[in-house]
Amino acid sequence: QVQLVESGGGLVQPGGSLRLSCAASGFTFSSYYMFWYRQAPGKERELVAGISSSGGTTDVVDPVKDRFTISRDNAKNMVYLQMNSLKPEDTAVYYCKAARWGYEDYWGQGTQVTVSS
Repeated sequence: QVQLVESGGGLVQPGGSLRLSCAASGFTFSSYYMFWYRQAPGKERELVAGISSSGGTTDVVDPVKDRFTISRDNAKNMVYLQMNSLKPEDTAVYYCKAARWGYEDYWGQGTQVTVSS
């Protein structure tokens, strides 16, 4: 069955870094665009970054553009989110999503990122 499993979250001090990973299985990973979303307490889920199926095109939303990088490894069915210079406002549950035109989206269960001193 389809699985997206995020990992790499945790507690980090402001200014620190984390690398989130999302392991995909059960579908043709290389045919799907991949996205990272986040949801802070009391807020709606928001898009953070996206990457094309080949990995040749990436986009990161403006608030984190200079600090976050999305990448993927189609040979390993993995997508990553490198987060640098973390701030308390980056605290959220981070989710990965797989999307393909004409097909249903798939979501992972999320990984908690807490930025606090």
